Amino acid sequence: QVQLAQSGGGSVQAGGSLRLSCAASGPIFSSYCMAWFRQAPGKERETVVLVNRDGRGTYADSVKDRFTISRDNAKNILYLEMNSLKPEDTAMYYCAADPGVWCGTKWSYWGQGTQVTVSS
Repeated sequence: QVQLAQSGGGSVQAGGSLRLSCAASGPIFSSYCMAWFRQAPGKERETVVLVNRDGRGTYADSVKDRFTISRDNAKNILYLEMNSLKPEDTAMYYCAADPGVWCGTKWSYWGQGTQVTVSS
């Protein structure tokens, strides 16, 4: 079983920054698609960014130019750098992995989630 361990959440004022981490067991980054999701109370789950097997991210319009993904293959860690945070970014954030050949068909592995709270 692949395990994803998240860290880096917290509270920040609007305009601030946070970096989330997703540490994966096994050879994740060389073979799996990855993604960051978020879900706020009363709202549907939203795809924040899809991370393709080549390491490039496809971002939701709501976070483009503010959020950036990066990865450390040696440590098997995927990062989400969040800048210029807004109150509407407040949500529980999750990382996920898809082992299949068709990226995004099924997110089989999930991190435990980490809360991000942005105050005005």
